[in-house]
Amino acid sequence: MSTYSKDEIIKKLEVAKSEMWKFYSQDFVNYRGKTSDKEGYYYTEIIAKWLLDNIELFNDIKMISRENSYKVDSHDGKIKNEKSGREEEIIAMKLFDFSQNQGKVFDIIGKIIDYQTPLKDIQTDKAGKIDLLAYNENEKTLRILELKKPDSKETMLRCVLEAYTYLKIADKTKLLRDFELPEDTIIKACPFVFVEGEQYKEIQEDRENLKDLIEKLGIEIIYLKEEKGEYVIIKE
Repeated sequence: MSTYSKDEIIKKLEVAKSEMWKFYSQDFVNYRGKTSDKEGYYYTEIIAKWLLDNIELFNDIKMISRENSYKVDSHDGKIKNEKSGREEEIIAMKLFDFSQNQGKVFDIIGKIIDYQTPLKDIQTDKAGKIDLLAYNENEKTLRILELKKPDSKETMLRCVLEAYTYLKIADKTKLLRDFELPEDTIIKACPFVFVEGEQYKEIQEDRENLKDLIEKLGIEIIYLKEEKGEYVIIKE
């Protein structure tokens, strides 16, 4: 990757702000390392600070009202081809299977109630799918989980922005109704990453702007660990 100065990164941000619904997918959000400036700023810290200073831009992300149900009846957690290469989807299906077919209630997040939840209403809508939905009955909290595989190279900033974008896009009233959850359910956007993965390591470093952005957006980071074929949920 080429190195950029702080000013060059800011210019990229100014161009990208006109389409905030896809801001999280811009290549610069995944830039690692530091700028070419003498001071050597982390790229993600520059971006996080700029977003904090322009926090109102997130209001440009419009909700998509989905006519069909968010709940897809064909989601059964049965893995057809474990060698498909879609590692994140396979992990998501395993977690769903543990909850729905084996009765597993995970610490913190509760029960996984769906995976690959569609956000689009029509084919041309610009929206992805929610990796996992988890509901904690005791807390009356629904979590939108943005899952990353153990060796993912995406930045924590990317995970945060993707999860938050999906939270903004979802028709929350209909989402709760389709899954028969209480109207007063709290809905949170949560990066769902593996302990000791790149995102975990990144957040242990001096990333004050990123941490401030996470707090400002009400993001909750949930960590995942695999032990002997079992998955354990950790929150730090």
